[in-house]
Amino acid sequence: MPNNEKKDSFILQAGILASAGIICRIIGLLYNTPLVMIIGDEGNGYYNSAYYAYSIVLLISSYSIPSAVSKVIAQRLATKEYRNAHRIFCCAFIYVLVVGGIASLFVFFGAGILVKMESAVLPLKILAPTIFFSGILGVLRGYFQAHKTMLQTSVSQIMEQIVNAAASIGMAYMLVQMAEGKDATTIASYGAAGGTIGTGVGVLAGLLFMLAMYGLNRKTIKNRAEKDTGHKDESYGDIFKMILLVVTPFIISTGIYNINNFLDNTIYQHIMMDVKEIGEALVATDLSSVSKGTKISNIPIALASSMATALIPGISSAFVKGRLGGVRKKVAKSVKVTMLISIPCAVGIGVLAKPIMMVIFHQPDTLEISSVLLSCMAVSIIFYALSTLTQAILQSIGKMKAPIINASAAVVIHAGVMVAMMLFMDVKYSLYYYVFATVLYSFILCLLNQISVRRHLKYRQEAGKTFLRPIAASIIMGAAAYGVYQGLFYLCKINIIALAAAVAVGGMIYFVLVIRFKAVTEEEMQGMPKGYMLIGIAKKLRIMKEDNDKSGKKGAKKKNNTSGTKKVSVKSTAPDKKSGLAQKENGSGMDKISGREPEWDDLSGKGQEWEELAGRESGKKDVPSWKTPKAGIIPAETETEDGDYWLDD
Repeated sequence: MPNNEKKDSFILQAGILASAGIICRIIGLLYNTPLVMIIGDEGNGYYNSAYYAYSIVLLISSYSIPSAVSKVIAQRLATKEYRNAHRIFCCAFIYVLVVGGIASLFVFFGAGILVKMESAVLPLKILAPTIFFSGILGVLRGYFQAHKTMLQTSVSQIMEQIVNAAASIGMAYMLVQMAEGKDATTIASYGAAGGTIGTGVGVLAGLLFMLAMYGLNRKTIKNRAEKDTGHKDESYGDIFKMILLVVTPFIISTGIYNINNFLDNTIYQHIMMDVKEIGEALVATDLSSVSKGTKISNIPIALASSMATALIPGISSAFVKGRLGGVRKKVAKSVKVTMLISIPCAVGIGVLAKPIMMVIFHQPDTLEISSVLLSCMAVSIIFYALSTLTQAILQSIGKMKAPIINASAAVVIHAGVMVAMMLFMDVKYSLYYYVFATVLYSFILCLLNQISVRRHLKYRQEAGKTFLRPIAASIIMGAAAYGVYQGLFYLCKINIIALAAAVAVGGMIYFVLVIRFKAVTEEEMQGMPKGYMLIGIAKKLRIMKEDNDKSGKKGAKKKNNTSGTKKVSVKSTAPDKKSGLAQKENGSGMDKISGREPEWDDLSGKGQEWEELAGRESGKKDVPSWKTPKAGIIPAETETEDGDYWLDD
């Protein structure tokens, strides 16, 4: 694959995975509408309690496998160690069989310990075998992600969710009918159990698809491994040790990162049932109200999760090769794209919470409280999106302890605040304490992860175009969308029509404003999913100006260079005198660029002047001098292309 085709491939692959993640979240949200109608708010409370307990065990045993496997295999592929890459894959397979089996047995026999409400025990036991199959599925997905091909993972995710939706609705309805004539709590429990059966069936469908994909590529994988005779085989013992060393931090950090839902749910159950002496059925209904808002807010967060997953192999390979400039560029692009989407989503969901809730969930008894809770937790979308990305970044550069420490601090602080509020403040506001704790957790984690990334990469995200301008555009968009909805609903009294119009108008206004505010450049849009189509629309509508390259003046400066600085054809980059990273990481402080011009980044936000001649210290006469005409510009290490690995090569 030519270099010019590879340049922004990680954004493309992230876009594929992000699109699949969003589609899956939308499917998951939509099938919840008939599911909750069948099992009711009480059944939904039992379902979510079981699911949170299942999720935390899954996260610890299997969920981190794709990221961990993709990281270590990507490092071997970067150095063309195909045989060792496949040996790692085989060892990871054995690992999940053992760990997944133990975790499944623990959940089945320890279900009564993991959930407080007795009616949630049966749904949790049914979920137990799913953990075993999820581990195998995770290894296969991680292997393909290491090759920087996200299509197989994306298709398997969508397939899994579709089968999950159909099976969950069908089995929930069947079990509710079987429990007809019993008390309401028993019917709700049976309905929740039916919903959890669908989860297991969906995982099996995704697993079968990934096994088929591996089978189709098995010949290519085998041939690569056989031709790789230039590298020493790593022993299986060393590989297992390495997997444990890599997987364990992933498990701990991911587990702690996601434990807040399970922890908050457990705290709420114990305090409300044991201290406040509120009945199980009412507590389950309360938890259902919170979970509705969580499911809706998770849709835009899926973008960050998918972006993070696609980010890991590229950053890992660039970091291993000492290309810190490339790492910083990937981070900058990912953060910016994520913010461009998550900020307007947070504002839009916040102002349109009630009409959104009316479309998806039809339970009138909990509509008002669910809508208010969704508005309150909307801001956490931004914090979760950014913290998810930064966690993946830290893991990719080998800073495994940082996410663990940050997440642990966030868990302890927010749990302490939640317990104190629920014990000593008015009980009728207990659900608001729950949501406040969720927002607080996401904020603390986001802040701490940002500090860690800045410290380890000597990197600071540009604030104006990444945060401030999208926020300004989103506020205007939110006001317009709210006004359109209120006006149309007043006239026609049809919620879905008014909501659709408000979303459409809000989306168009935001699209225009981010371009007019220069929050995104044409080059950046090219790297986004359907970027060229969006550029074409913007130019036809005269929102975006045509390139000025024809004039030979302005455009010449900015072509392929968002900072507006000149490119200089040289054989090496200037050493980073402030951070010393170039010399420390690259030895000589110089990167080979194979005839390409170096790229310059202004990512730090600091005004620094470069006066040193590139390579002069090494005594090379063929290296011309660099001198920036203005302060505030930092030359980044030139990044050669990482080289994407495709199984169909």
